[in-house]
Amino acid sequence: MALENSAFTSQTESLSLPATEKGEEPVDEAKEVTTATGVFNVSEELGHVVTTETAPPSEPPVKVNRSFQSKLAEREATANQHTAKTQVPEKERGRFGWGRSRRKRQRYVEKNGRCNVQHGNMRETYRYLTDIFTTLVDLNWRCSLFVFVMAYATTWLFFGAIWYLIAYVRGDLEHLEDETWTPCVNNVNGFISAFLFSIETETTIGYGHRVITDQCPVGTMLLLLQAILGSMVNAFMVGCMFVKISQPNKRAETLVFSKHAVISLRDDRMCLMFRVGDLRSSHIVGANMRAKLIKSKQTQEGEFIPLDQTDISVGFETGDDRLFLVSPLVISHEIDVHSPFWDMSQGQLQKDDFEIVVILEGMVEATGMTCQARSSYLADEVQWGHRFSPMMSLAEGFFDIDYGAFHHTFEVATPTCSAHELSLAAARLEAHLYWSISSRLDEEPALTSQSGKQLDSGSANGKGGVGPTFIVGEITGIEEQSGPGELNGCVTTDQSESVA
Repeated sequence: MALENSAFTSQTESLSLPATEKGEEPVDEAKEVTTATGVFNVSEELGHVVTTETAPPSEPPVKVNRSFQSKLAEREATANQHTAKTQVPEKERGRFGWGRSRRKRQRYVEKNGRCNVQHGNMRETYRYLTDIFTTLVDLNWRCSLFVFVMAYATTWLFFGAIWYLIAYVRGDLEHLEDETWTPCVNNVNGFISAFLFSIETETTIGYGHRVITDQCPVGTMLLLLQAILGSMVNAFMVGCMFVKISQPNKRAETLVFSKHAVISLRDDRMCLMFRVGDLRSSHIVGANMRAKLIKSKQTQEGEFIPLDQTDISVGFETGDDRLFLVSPLVISHEIDVHSPFWDMSQGQLQKDDFEIVVILEGMVEATGMTCQARSSYLADEVQWGHRFSPMMSLAEGFFDIDYGAFHHTFEVATPTCSAHELSLAAARLEAHLYWSISSRLDEEPALTSQSGKQLDSGSANGKGGVGPTFIVGEITGIEEQSGPGELNGCVTTDQSESVA
């Protein structure tokens, strides 16, 4: 309970426990002051009582006069004493006293496929100009449209200014009313008319009102230069816009990945699985799937490698990575000895910090251009012991795909141990069964021969009556210490036979 600052007096005596002189009767005996190790201090900034540990006094119990604030503080500390042990330490608590949650890992690749990487401190920026075409194509639409407009406007203004300069130098602007004067360009009486003539020349509009004459060789050369340069500007800018419009980046918007990846058994093997689908009826030709594990590591020499990339096999050896993506498919990665998840159990998955990047590449059937779709899964987006729900059903004459169940999963029985431990347990169990059966087969001939000898000796000793009874039997027990997930094995053989 917080105490108001106004409830405390300004004197320091009210905040401490002063001792009284000997011989006076105690008003309130402070037993807890002598036995406890806490001295109560008040923090005006925090507004609550704080206890600090001090050494127990060596003096005998004293008789004190305590103020109301001291009594209230002691009562508050006593009430909160049993909860102080269960509180989270201050270093593990966040702002406003709330417990800190696990810090979410920064994605290397976003769910929509955008790479979360920014390049900084690049000093060799001239390299972008050496590949100006790709630079213009990679610009966003706002910058691309601005460059497109400025490229044409600059050339029109530049050549318009040159046409106006030619008319000014030749004196055509001074002989506008002189019908005997032959100008370089007819009907050019100012900068605006020269600018319009530049636009008509470069765009080959040709309204017919302004036309160059044969009395101006400089104008003829300028006309050829503007026609050639205008064609180059048209080819360059139209080519950039065409490539930018026809880029297959938006085609990747209809290639979807499941929100979660799952780990479960498939054909008695631990597998990491995720689902991919194509929403369009036009297919991706030559679709190919790849996967990467992004995780920082430290080498044996002590070198720290941030965001190290490790290949995750999704069927490259068997050709399963080449997809026929007509309907949604579940991509499976078998967790074997070569897998980076070989030693990962369910408990380690909850503590580990990694990112799985999946990449789907293929050729767009409509345009023939290569398309790439990307997505990623963090460690908390991998569900252990789950499986994807089926989506396909057989209708009348076709197969129906229900995309409402694309991201849906359900729980299945899955071992919580790692694939390595599961493999060792299976190997131990198989070896145990093998040696148990072999031991039984080896014991049967020995038991048969021993029982035969006993029968012969019994028949020789008991000719005239009933002889003693012999019990032949042997117990063999084969046990092996069970490993993780393995049952103890024991095989026992009992045989008994009575002979008269």
